[in-house]
Amino acid sequence: MDKKKRRLRTGRRARHNRKLIILTGIGVVVAVLFIVAMTMWLFISTGRVTDEGQDEAPYQASIEQTSISEIVYVQESVVDTIVNGGKRVSKALSERPETVEVTADDAAEFGNLECQIVGTSNVEVNITSEGIPASDDKYYYLFEMATYEDGIAADAEPLSKIYKGDDASFTIKLNKGLSNTRLFSKFAVAVKMEDQYVQVAHAKYITNPEECAGYYYDSMDHDSIKGILPYPLRLDELSDLGVNYCAYNIPLSHILTTSGGIAYSYGGVTYHFNARIINDYDTLFKKLNSMGIDIAAIILNDASTSAYPEITHPSARSGSTAPYYMFNAADESGVKALAAIGSFLAGRYSGSGHGNVSMWIIANEVNARREYNYMSYTDVNTYTTAFTRAFRVFYNAIKSQNAGALVYIPLDQRWTYNTESTGDYDAKDVLDIFASSMNDYGNVDWGLAAHPYSFPNDNTAFWKTSKYVNHTESTPCITMENIEVLTNYMQKPGMLSPDGDVRSIILSEIGYSSTQGENIQAAAFAYAYTKMVQNGYIDALMLSRQVDAPEEIAALGLALGLETSSGSPKHLYFVFKYIDDPDKRDEVCAFAYDIIGKKF
Repeated sequence: MDKKKRRLRTGRRARHNRKLIILTGIGVVVAVLFIVAMTMWLFISTGRVTDEGQDEAPYQASIEQTSISEIVYVQESVVDTIVNGGKRVSKALSERPETVEVTADDAAEFGNLECQIVGTSNVEVNITSEGIPASDDKYYYLFEMATYEDGIAADAEPLSKIYKGDDASFTIKLNKGLSNTRLFSKFAVAVKMEDQYVQVAHAKYITNPEECAGYYYDSMDHDSIKGILPYPLRLDELSDLGVNYCAYNIPLSHILTTSGGIAYSYGGVTYHFNARIINDYDTLFKKLNSMGIDIAAIILNDASTSAYPEITHPSARSGSTAPYYMFNAADESGVKALAAIGSFLAGRYSGSGHGNVSMWIIANEVNARREYNYMSYTDVNTYTTAFTRAFRVFYNAIKSQNAGALVYIPLDQRWTYNTESTGDYDAKDVLDIFASSMNDYGNVDWGLAAHPYSFPNDNTAFWKTSKYVNHTESTPCITMENIEVLTNYMQKPGMLSPDGDVRSIILSEIGYSSTQGENIQAAAFAYAYTKMVQNGYIDALMLSRQVDAPEEIAALGLALGLETSSGSPKHLYFVFKYIDDPDKRDEVCAFAYDIIGKKF
């Protein structure tokens, strides 16, 4: 039952309760005034003493025998204090929140929780409501729940209790980095009903993990959204190309080791990172930063399920041909491992002298279950919930180290393509479930990393009419032809950031193949890039890629690079280089107008 219906049902009783409270308050005031009057009369009537020091009978004394100086008065200020106190009691009673009858079925949405870090080391859990829920006693009870728990366990004990009110607050320790850290917990408030704990608000996570961060790095100032997936052996070309952003993969199989290396203790467990590989990333990231380039690092789970079973979801530990697996936030060891990985990487690359990463992308094309984020097939809600929980752990871990970092969910171009019939999921379904869950459990500033490739991927001329692409919200695919469908969708109320802003949207993968000719590849990029800039909601793009990948050509027939695998620049190289140059843009784009069929 929703809140509106509950109010309708309980309104008559609530109004009756309010009348009783007001009448009770008036009675209290009258009683206080009566007591004050009687007290004054008794003081005046009995407070005299004779010259001989003996009491006179009050009814025998005459006015003439009584000296004014002998009368004992109650000071006016005392009377005012008593009267005003009575008024305050009456006012408080009349304004006291209504007591509302709720049932176990509708109690969970009675109030609203907010969970915030305060003073870097404490967590404050606030509950607000319209009225006070009726229960066995006068207390609210605070419970802590693990990431993977769906409700208050039957044997759970409350962390604390406070008197019920329409605005109440608990304060507990954060314990960042310790074995009992609460950085990744969610919290629930309950009341006792028939001697059972019943939730009276939706559980929430901490929504400001950045409050306890030791670093703040967001990005450098850039005058272009231009980025690329770089080729490590030709980094020196990036300055000449005017690159501002680079995407780079961090597969867990590269950076983890079972012992030695760089030891990192977090949550009461020590993890080990490959020192040689980490030092290589240090060198790469520092070099890119020195060239004025910000980095989007993509964390990919290809960790050995025998060496590191805790990192991979229990339903993803066997039977897959996909290169990457669903992260594990389904048990305590998994949550701790993901938290440690996110904390280590974000802490190292956010101002500690090893290079800086401003954007973190969790997994690759999450809706492509079979190809890139394997988990045994299940319904889209169960699948997306598993990812959302893992994402929340990474988000809180990363933001608790670097307050300025952005954290993204990656999706491919198959928007409503009905991919569930093939074993994958539609990007729109995953996005909707993900966003709804993030809002329900505490909205945070996540971002979207979209991959609006043509569909099929080798359809370089994306502007041509296609049954897969239209300009409605139900379009099967989102490419650069209809990119406004995505950015318009992200402006909907349910998709906005906690501050009410449109979230950061980056195109972390996009590219066009030259297998149909270098000119058409260059024209496709020129038109797509112009649409990105004109759209206004794209923060960065990462073109895939700087150099053709022979394995990609062999397997998919896609030659996406600015250069051939032998290092020869294609036509695209020069378009990419000068497209932001106001003096040369028209010159390098003019050839494309005839190919596209219009000037842009």
